[in-house]
Amino acid sequence: MSSITEEQKDKMVNSVQALVKAMNLQCQIELRHELQEEKAVLTVGIYTPENARFLIGRNGQNLGALEQVLRAMFMKEVQGGYTLVVDVNDYRKSRASHVVDMARQAVMRVRTTQKAEAMQPMSPYERRVVHMELASCPDVATESVGQEGQRRIIIKPYP
Repeated sequence: MSSITEEQKDKMVNSVQALVKAMNLQCQIELRHELQEEKAVLTVGIYTPENARFLIGRNGQNLGALEQVLRAMFMKEVQGGYTLVVDVNDYRKSRASHVVDMARQAVMRVRTTQKAEAMQPMSPYERRVVHMELASCPDVATESVGQEGQRRIIIKPYP
């Protein structure tokens, strides 16, 4: 994983703050770069005491759009093949935890009934979290089905 220079970090922080300030919100920005499953991940954490719902949007839609804008702004400058993740007030982290809990409950039902169960539609990030979490369960299999926007995971007993 290549390193991000302090100049690049400062530019990113200042740009994100300016973008959020244009929305009349105050915020603090935290940048983290780490290795997750052999992939370089750059996380932009935005923390705001007010109106985080505006940045997150319904089901994280605004957050996804903000992530796309920031990806377009920065990823050409940052060399090293980083994946950019944007999180507001740790929404993604808590949402991922919630989705994993729902998946574990579904696994228990699938084990009991031996019938496949479909989860609610999820973002690509959330589906990835569920697939990774349930990969450690040898008695169930997961599969993503449907079109984007309505794409969901099916949990089924392993044959």
